Amino acid sequence: MPPLPIPPFAETQQTLLLAEHQAEVSSSKLATTAASASPSTRRTLQATGYALTGLILSQCRTGMGGRVVGEFVADPATAAAGEKGEALLGTHGMRVGDVVRASEVGSGSSGGVKKGGKEKEKEGLKEKALEGVITRVVGEKSVWVAFGQRGGGGKAKEDDEVVEELWGKKVWLVKLANDVTYRRMNQTMEKMAKMTDSDHTHFMRVAFGHTTPLQPDYEAIGDIEFQDPSLNDSQKEAIRFALASRDIALIHGPPGTGKTHTLIELILQMVRRGQRVLVCGPSNISVDNIVERLAPKKVPVVRVGHPARLLPSVLDHSLEVLTHTSEAAAIVRDVRTEIDQKQASIRKTRAARERRAIYSDLKELRKEYRERESKCVDNLVRESSVVLATLHGAGGHQVKNQKFDVVIIDEASQALEAQCWIPLLGASRVVLAGDHLQLPPTVKSAPKPSETKGDTTDGDIQTKLPNVSLETTLFDRLLKIHGASIKRMLTTQYRMHERIMRFPSDELYEGKLMAAESVQSRLLKDLPYDVEETDDTKEPVVFWDTQGGDFPEKPEDDGIQKKGNLLGESKSNEMEALIVARHVENLIQAGVRPEDVAVITPYNGQLAVLSKMLRDKFPGLELGSVDGFQGREKEAVVVSLVRSNGDKEVGFLAEKRRLNVAMTRPKRHLCLCGDSETISQGSSFLKHWMAFLEEHSDLRYPDAGELL
Repeated sequence: MPPLPIPPFAETQQTLLLAEHQAEVSSSKLATTAASASPSTRRTLQATGYALTGLILSQCRTGMGGRVVGEFVADPATAAAGEKGEALLGTHGMRVGDVVRASEVGSGSSGGVKKGGKEKEKEGLKEKALEGVITRVVGEKSVWVAFGQRGGGGKAKEDDEVVEELWGKKVWLVKLANDVTYRRMNQTMEKMAKMTDSDHTHFMRVAFGHTTPLQPDYEAIGDIEFQDPSLNDSQKEAIRFALASRDIALIHGPPGTGKTHTLIELILQMVRRGQRVLVCGPSNISVDNIVERLAPKKVPVVRVGHPARLLPSVLDHSLEVLTHTSEAAAIVRDVRTEIDQKQASIRKTRAARERRAIYSDLKELRKEYRERESKCVDNLVRESSVVLATLHGAGGHQVKNQKFDVVIIDEASQALEAQCWIPLLGASRVVLAGDHLQLPPTVKSAPKPSETKGDTTDGDIQTKLPNVSLETTLFDRLLKIHGASIKRMLTTQYRMHERIMRFPSDELYEGKLMAAESVQSRLLKDLPYDVEETDDTKEPVVFWDTQGGDFPEKPEDDGIQKKGNLLGESKSNEMEALIVARHVENLIQAGVRPEDVAVITPYNGQLAVLSKMLRDKFPGLELGSVDGFQGREKEAVVVSLVRSNGDKEVGFLAEKRRLNVAMTRPKRHLCLCGDSETISQGSSFLKHWMAFLEEHSDLRYPDAGELL
């Protein structure tokens, strides 16, 4: 693969990112809701989980960065009352971490606005609208919002002044599209595009194929005393390689091979050698999983990120909590107390002049608070051996000016390349961990499978480098440029029965995967609770082959897909869903707990059909899309493949990485339902898969008459 010119690459990424951002916004009603929506619109938005109406501001306090945090409760004048007589918000879809706008409900929005006054009213509403992040949801009782989360430079008024104007008013909250990640990716690509050759680090030149990676220096690392005695040989070799690497190391972790386990040992070894490590991932959960496992090892760690989006188990290591509980916290505590006292005094003051004086004092206090807190945060981060953040969180001011010896990115094969460059622009040593043979990040602006016809570009978008695509990750690209010499693969998997593992290993992982002795022959009948031995519970792989035309998929314009177009052009297959439902019932009747079973499918249309059949009957059963189940596992997984048609079209099933995810989720039992005649025509991979199932699964042929 020839070297890529860096500035045109960055400019191409900017073009593609803009198209992706526009696709995301246009597919969502979150960013387009007007502040002056009518009462009926607000009620509709609440019913669909996008808004919360009928609120009043209950109290305020000071949060991190001197931000105003307000509690919103139901207006007792209009809300329904709970058992104890308290006003309730009602059912809503607001969740911690959602970006929201708080607006005063304008009297004119329901009609009766004088001619010429509507524009004035809209301007007034906009000025009184505030954007923030939900930090806490107390059931149907209250919602807490931290304001001033999205930049907001050049405002006419400080946030606390606008919040004060909401006192005694009727307020509503509406969710907004979160564009922070897009802005940080775009800023990073903009910066990369402006860099000259002399600005490029050695790692950047390696990453774009302008030079080759340096040879690993095994002598420099000496003998390694591994802290975890359970590590297998492939994990130890991956750690040795990453420690000896002088610029880039890829750790390839197929499903169930203990990738995170390996990274924990690697981080501990780096800290032991006096290195500072920045650990990133594309999602909060990917980062929090590492914090959870690293915290008991007594290594100084700091988790950077909005506390509203972190797992409760890692909060003690978050900057928010540490700035309150560490020794350095005393320098901000007294200012916070003074701010809260001043804030409380505003509502006791009627005179406009006195109120303005208090606002002026508050402005100065907040400035002092931010300065003190910034020093406190800087000290906490600088003194930590390991700093953890999401990829876009690494672009925040807390991390930006810090120096690290190594940057580790987990789940790198699920992150957009532009996202990875946020922490990597100045990096000298990088470790990427992931599995490029599972699904890449979802790209909404990319063409659909039926439209691609082998083209790797992002549709008709005009770019400087037509072969650059958002779906190609940095992990992918580095492998294509430098080959297997920069990669070490983990080869022992601790999840799947040997027969479940066999096909993906042979077809995708060069036959190198081995099942650990503890999992290679375990079945549902061996679960640590009472499960009857049946034809299902003693089989690791079952294939219900619906060939013959009695189980046809539904055309796109039929039935459930047409309803409000909510599911787009999704497919469904009701007859196949009946097989899935029967199989699930048999497993649960044999004693398998519903919470140990998952039903997954590549199509949202089929998911809707299956949910209708199974959700109420088995509340503990998990139903989901294949894409949404990546990174997950269950004792038993039932997969509905859906496609069955005379044209032998397979759509989503043509993506082998999607099928790899589907077939590697179960521990003890994999059941597949599909039409081998249709599926085997889709690709050589699918043909091999159908042949494997015919020979190595418990092959069954359903009778349509018995299901109806």
